[in-house]
Amino acid sequence: MGAVKILQELYPEPGRLQFIYADLGDAASVNKIFRENAFDAVMHFAAVAYVGESTAEPLRYYHNITSNTLLMVKAMATHGVKTLIYSSTCATYGEPEKMPITEVTPQAPINPYGKAKKMAEDIILDFSKTSDMAVMILRYFNVIGSDPEGRLGEAPRPELREQGRISGACFDAARGIISGLKIRGTDYSTPDGTCVRDYIDVTDLIDAHVKALAHAKPGKVGIYNVGTGKGSSVKQFVEACKKATGVNIKVDYLSRRPGDYAEVYSDPSKINNELNWLAKYTNLEESLAIAWRWQKTHRNGYNN
Repeated sequence: MGAVKILQELYPEPGRLQFIYADLGDAASVNKIFRENAFDAVMHFAAVAYVGESTAEPLRYYHNITSNTLLMVKAMATHGVKTLIYSSTCATYGEPEKMPITEVTPQAPINPYGKAKKMAEDIILDFSKTSDMAVMILRYFNVIGSDPEGRLGEAPRPELREQGRISGACFDAARGIISGLKIRGTDYSTPDGTCVRDYIDVTDLIDAHVKALAHAKPGKVGIYNVGTGKGSSVKQFVEACKKATGVNIKVDYLSRRPGDYAEVYSDPSKINNELNWLAKYTNLEESLAIAWRWQKTHRNGYNN
C-alpha cells in the first residue's frame, strides 16, 4: 500500500487517482466497481509473479492469474469496456530452441507461472474473436530498475526474499540484510554457465504501456515482446550490481532452481516498428544504480 500512498500524494486532485481495494476473484465486487465507474480501458497487471513460488504453489497461481483474468474479461464484456492492455510474460515461451524470441516463437511454458499466463492469454484471445475489443498483450522480459526521480521502488513481500528476483537479492546482500547472494545454477549451456536474461528497465516498460494504449484499435489484437534484445548472464548482472552499489557482494553458487530456463532474450523489432517504442535504459549498471538509490533509503520498503 506504500506505493499507493505515494501516488495519492503526487496526484491529490479530485478524480485524478482513485484507489479501490478489492479481490479480483470476487465477481460481485468486480462487477460493482465496473457499474460505478466509467472505464475507457483496463490495464490488467494484478497477479502473483514468482517462478519459484509458482512451482511450490501451482494452484494459487492458476487461480490468481487464470481464473481472475477470466472474471475480469467477463466483467469488461458485461459492462461494455472495450480496451484491454494485458500484462503477460516471456515465461509463456518456455525455453525455445532458437534465440532471440519473436512473437511467433511457439509458446511452451515449463512452470506454472508461465502456463497460467498463457492460459490467461488464450482466454483473452478467444474472447477477442467474438467481440470488437481492442487487445494489446505485452510479454515482459526480466524487469529491473526504479523510478529515476526516487519516488517509487521495488518492495516485495518479506516472505518472498528466498523466491525473489536477482536485483532484490543483490540489494539485500549489499545492505547486509542477507549475508550474501545465492546464484542458483552454474551448469547451464551458456558462455559462463549461468542463466542469460533480457533485463528491461521499469521506466521503459511504463512507456511501452502508454504507447500500447495509444495504438489500441477496436477489433484488433497486438502482441508484443517488451525487452531490450540483449541478453546478460547472471554473473554479468552481479558484477554490474557490485559496481552500482560499491559493495563487494559475497556470492554462493548453488544447484539449479526448478522451472528456470538457460537463455531467454527478445527480438523487440515488432514493438519498435509498430508502436515506435525503443528501450532507452539498456545499461545494466545505470539501471541498477538508480534502483540502488531508492533501496539505500528504504531499507524496510515503504515503511521507512
